[in-house]
Amino acid sequence: MSSILTNNSAMVALQTLKSINSGLADTQSQIATGKNVASAKDNSAVWAISKVMESDVQGFKAISDSLSLGESTVAVARQASETVTDLLTQMKGKIVAAQEDNVDRVKINADVSALKEQIASVVGAAQFNGLNLVNGSGGANILSSLDRDAAGTVTSSSITVAGQDLSQGGYTANDVLSGSSAGASSDGDAVAFSLDGGGGNEQVEIAENGAALVAGDKVSLSVAGETVTYTVSADDAASTTTADLVAVGLKSQIDSLNIAGLTVDYDSGTPGTLDFTNASATDLTVSGQYTNAGSGGLGALSTIDVSTGGGASTALGTIETLIDTAIDAAAAFGSVENRISTQSDFISNLSDSLTSGIGAMVDADMEEASARLQALQVQQQLGVQALSIANQAPQSLLSLFR
Repeated sequence: MSSILTNNSAMVALQTLKSINSGLADTQSQIATGKNVASAKDNSAVWAISKVMESDVQGFKAISDSLSLGESTVAVARQASETVTDLLTQMKGKIVAAQEDNVDRVKINADVSALKEQIASVVGAAQFNGLNLVNGSGGANILSSLDRDAAGTVTSSSITVAGQDLSQGGYTANDVLSGSSAGASSDGDAVAFSLDGGGGNEQVEIAENGAALVAGDKVSLSVAGETVTYTVSADDAASTTTADLVAVGLKSQIDSLNIAGLTVDYDSGTPGTLDFTNASATDLTVSGQYTNAGSGGLGALSTIDVSTGGGASTALGTIETLIDTAIDAAAAFGSVENRISTQSDFISNLSDSLTSGIGAMVDADMEEASARLQALQVQQQLGVQALSIANQAPQSLLSLFR
């Protein structure tokens, strides 16, 4: 039956053309974005998985940066340890030469002292971005991985780098520093407190309970992020007022910082005591640290003196122990540096694998999309033609009424 009210052929042709146009739009979107799944609308499950994996890839990129930083830090420490080993080996040569009676031990001892200073310089400079792994101040944890379990819980993993002590002076609890109030935390070799604004007052006592300070001991105070240091000299150590000399020296340095509102007074009535007052409106953080000469991993260097035959003989046994200490430190850093390098390569390869996996899920097959585009364009042209023919069908009914 033919009808001028209902054109079934035109409706079929129209629905077919809509379907073709929809497929053509999808294919053009794939070509334009390069993705088969560009949004959650295309395939919610695959899109969700790909987004989780993409976040992991971004996390691994940050981990790669962390590993690079950590590897550089450890490399600096390893190089410093190897350099110290070389310097100690040179020192051993000097000590061996001093075993001979017919030598100028005083000049040899001067060379040994110069090598001691060079070792201290190497250890002090062996830092990367402020972290020194060879001065005995501690180690570090290097972020190495993100671990996702089946439930989706993410945890981080780290590579622990143990610090080595190649210093000639380290930290020791010797009841040297203390604060006057309960608010000043102190463990004997360190003190820290907050100096309240608007008149906050606190005292720092150096050489608490008459603790003895010897040549080479060092006291550092940090005030509002600025650090001053006083190292006890041989003349200071020989004085009966060593703590007072240290306190006055530190006060002078703090005064030169010109910290707004801060007043530091030397209390001559109490040996080695500094009185801090903060008249500014801002709280100030004050901390102190005591470094005891001779207590570091290479502290025995201070005992080496080859100016005499007996000293040269004793030094020969001491230097062997010190060389072993430096070698062990270099070996430890070399081992962890190799581990970090291996982990870095793994993270790089893992990131590439995850990226490839994401691409396999969401990327469009461009060859297939190209072929499909051409086919759909032909179908679109035919669909338009079919719809045109279907729309012309009612015209044939006019001939029946002539």
